[in-house]
Amino acid sequence: MPSVIGLLEERERAAAERVEVLRTEADRVLAALREAELDWERFVVSRETVVEVLAGPDGVSEADTLASGDPEPSPSPSPSGAVPGSVVPEWCEGLVVSVLSPEYQRIMTVLIAAQRALFCKELASELGVEPVAAKVEGVRSKANRLVRQGWLVKEPSGRFALRAGVRGGGS
Repeated sequence: MPSVIGLLEERERAAAERVEVLRTEADRVLAALREAELDWERFVVSRETVVEVLAGPDGVSEADTLASGDPEPSPSPSPSGAVPGSVVPEWCEGLVVSVLSPEYQRIMTVLIAAQRALFCKELASELGVEPVAAKVEGVRSKANRLVRQGWLVKEPSGRFALRAGVRGGGS
């Protein structure tokens, strides 16, 4: 008759082997996930860059203008001052954060809550973004777009801060 200790040791070895097999598989899956996330982030940044490049000075993309057949785009501002269809409307007095799309509102909300200028990595961390270069660059791209449209200012140190007069409230 086998000993109880011997049986337990045998089952312990089998369990340890199973754990090792699963760890190896998990490492392989995590590496594949990281690679897929980097590919995905490159496409996100590329798409945002193309939208930014195609956006005219009034916020309407040239592709939208060409598709509609209207040679002279004439978007009408909404009551809030934002141009419909714009990626990020140009900030003006009285415009509030709620006119921005949710991804840009999140950036603004973090900076409002921080009450200080943040480096892009700090901003990304506060947004819960994984600290990989591609994802941080996606946040930097959005923050720079907010700078160009007058919502944020970029300090010489590279930190992003709210522009004076920007409000976080509703409409």
